[in-house]
Amino acid sequence: MGTTDADTPQIGPGIRRLRRALDLTLAEVAARAGVSAPFLSQVENGRSRPSMGSLQRIADALDTTAVQLLAAAQAPRPVDVVRGDSAAVSEGEGAREARMRPLVRGHQRLHALEFTGDHGWGREFRHRNDEVLYVADGSAEVEAAGSVYRLERGDTLYCAAELPHRWRPLEEGTRVLVVGIADHVQVAEEGQR
Repeated sequence: MGTTDADTPQIGPGIRRLRRALDLTLAEVAARAGVSAPFLSQVENGRSRPSMGSLQRIADALDTTAVQLLAAAQAPRPVDVVRGDSAAVSEGEGAREARMRPLVRGHQRLHALEFTGDHGWGREFRHRNDEVLYVADGSAEVEAAGSVYRLERGDTLYCAAELPHRWRPLEEGTRVLVVGIADHVQVAEEGQR
């Protein structure tokens, strides 16, 4: 069973709604995100899909997160099955490819993401709610509270709300699941107007 268009979140309309709610022009958000205005227009109109890095930069420009943009892309469902071959947001190519796949779709109280590939240390995160990182395969390193923790397959790390943290895979084939309570802000509410 392959990935269908129904499995792919349509994040463009949510980006447009939030941009307009913040009274920002396409050019202003594009400049803040470091992407071209034509590219952002294509994303908003569903003609282009941003990489993971571009999606995060667009989210930062809109003062939200990539998780929130993805969550706002679909309506909540009381029961939903996300298949293993569902669409993921990718960054990089070849051995340096990193992928992020939402495991819970829609504007739900819970978010869950699967990360695979080479993410490097990446950016530091700080969330309003608690979060759990679970290493499903491989191993990863997490930096939090001034310490670095090595996590092996089956290990979890709990991270309290507002605690800055970042992580990276240590070997090829590492899969990290990140689960937490969603930081719902205006993204979905603006889309309901």
